[in-house]
Amino acid sequence: MSNKSMRAIVTGGSRGIGKAIVKELASRCSGILFSDIAFVDDDSNKTAEEIKKEIGNPDINIYAFKADVSKFEDAQATIDAAIEKLGGVDILVNNAGITRDNLLLRMGESEFDQVINVNLKSVFNHTKAVIKPMMAQRYGRIVNIASVVGLIGNAGQSNYAASKAGVIGFTKATAKELASRGITVNAVAPGFIETDMTAKLNEKQRESLLVNIPMKRLGSPEDVAKVVGFLCSNEADYVTGQVIAVDGGMVM
Repeated sequence: MSNKSMRAIVTGGSRGIGKAIVKELASRCSGILFSDIAFVDDDSNKTAEEIKKEIGNPDINIYAFKADVSKFEDAQATIDAAIEKLGGVDILVNNAGITRDNLLLRMGESEFDQVINVNLKSVFNHTKAVIKPMMAQRYGRIVNIASVVGLIGNAGQSNYAASKAGVIGFTKATAKELASRGITVNAVAPGFIETDMTAKLNEKQRESLLVNIPMKRLGSPEDVAKVVGFLCSNEADYVTGQVIAVDGGMVM
């Protein structure tokens, strides 16, 4: 598969880590990697043109799909629309995620279900929808965004930790199923990243986080996006079933 012909879908691509991934894949497209990028979000498509302007490359086609990632029929419609607009799908980045933090004693059933449906079921939905066309072309790159919380747990995030641990298990199982068809499946597990969520932390909370990070800083969305870009490239041909932590050394 030629790098120049590769086409990608990113779920949850309008902000934070997802937006950085869209921009990273697009930056690699200037004669090198990707020619078309689509991203999926449950918001409107208003950010597609904004991202295209930020990228500054008129040769990149960016489409936004309004979808509820937790619903399989929406995921199938998204994949179908992407195939129609892009001519195929070579890369799927399952990035969509939410938090509904609470101690287990106080956590409502809906708080648990919402996080599992968006963070884990969406990965099933889009992966299941995309594997038939990928298998037919005998090529594909699937990257799932997990979290270090899925590796070590975190108080007040039993729902989030369960969803991200599930993503890791799903990654390893599907990597084994799809390897013989030329499809790699990997996961990236970000640590604490500078996003809207961490922006709400006060100085004391931020300092307590940095104590456990050997590099003594929070990561940037771009730190995560660069690793995703590598896993989506042909340089990662022989990498599958792996979980790469992007966490400044927090989990070793």
